[in-house]
Amino acid sequence: MPDDHDIPTLMPGQLLARGVSRALRSHDFVSVEELVPASGLRVDVMGLGPKGEVWIVECKSSRADFQSDQKWQGYLEWCDRFFWAVDSDFPTELLPDDTGLILADAYDAEIIRMGPEVKLAGARRKAMMQKFARHAAIRAQAARDPGYVGMKSY
Repeated sequence: MPDDHDIPTLMPGQLLARGVSRALRSHDFVSVEELVPASGLRVDVMGLGPKGEVWIVECKSSRADFQSDQKWQGYLEWCDRFFWAVDSDFPTELLPDDTGLILADAYDAEIIRMGPEVKLAGARRKAMMQKFARHAAIRAQAARDPGYVGMKSY
């Protein structure tokens, strides 16, 4: 997670992801960014709750960013709840009513609307827990040893 001095170098979606991750932590969730649940998909933020809940949060920094996203419905089968994270200037009426809504900035976020819960099947939940754990461990190792060229990115 970037420090405050890194903020000027972050893209708008990364700033939203930072605030979302902080807010999820305040709800006792841990999170990873840019996780690949399946080939061709990459979620902005995946949160893992204290009871094994899996939430996906897609960060949209503009109308054009949202309208160009053709894959978001493919994320629904990989989580118990799905959310959009946007800033306070985003036209939220564009977002589907049957999805969660989070207002965010680089420092925090607030859940405005809870996404409906659709429980993952046991085998899918296990697969997501393993992906989450491996992704988090690889990121932690890369932070500890950034020069190691044998690191495979996920």
